[in-house]
Amino acid sequence: MENWKHFLFPYEQAVGELKIKLRGIRKEFLQFGERSPVEFVTGRVKPISSIKEKMNRRYISEERLSKDMEDIAGLRIMCPFVEDIYQVVDILRKRTDINILEERDYVNKEKSSGYRSYHIVFEYPVEMSTGEHKILAEIQVRTLAMNFWATVEHSLNYKYNGVFPEDLKKRLQESAETAFKLDEGMSEIRDELIEKQSESHKNNRDD
Repeated sequence: MENWKHFLFPYEQAVGELKIKLRGIRKEFLQFGERSPVEFVTGRVKPISSIKEKMNRRYISEERLSKDMEDIAGLRIMCPFVEDIYQVVDILRKRTDINILEERDYVNKEKSSGYRSYHIVFEYPVEMSTGEHKILAEIQVRTLAMNFWATVEHSLNYKYNGVFPEDLKKRLQESAETAFKLDEGMSEIRDELIEKQSESHKNNRDD
C-alpha cells in the first residue's frame, strides 16, 4: 500500500459520522423520557499492523482489500439487556444511510469459544471532495456483560497468540456462559420489577 493515510481516510470519516449518528439513538429515547436500548457506542479504524496481519492470515491482496475486509471500520453498540440487541438491530434495518449486506447472530448461536454478539456488515457512503466513496464497515451489538467477556478474551488471545491449554479453554467457555446467565438474570429481574410496578399502579387505581 503506497499511501495508508489516503486509503484509511474515508474509513476514519465513516467512524466519526456513525458514532454521532448511533449515539443519537440513545439521545432520542432519553429526550422523550423513554428507556434507551443503547447504553453507549464506540468505534475505531483497524490499526495498519492489524490490517496487514489479517491480510496475510486471510490471503487478501491489496487490490481486494476494500472489498474483502469488512471490519476496517468497526462500531460497537452496547446494550443493557439481551432483548435490547434485537431492538437495536430492528432500528438499524430501518435506516436509509446504511445498506446492510450480512447479519450474523452469535447471540443465540454463540461461537465455540463462547463468544456472543450480533454482527452487521454494511455498506456506507462517505461524501468526499472527489464525490461519494462507499466503504464496507461492521457494527457489533452486544450487552455490557458480553462486551466485558469479549474484551478480556481478546486481550488474552493477543497476549498468548490464541494458544490455550484445554482446561483454560473450557474455563473461558464456562465464564462466557456465566456472563450470559447474568444477562438472563438481569432481564428476569427487570421483568419482575415492571410486573410489580404494573400491579401497584392497578391497585392504586382500584383504591
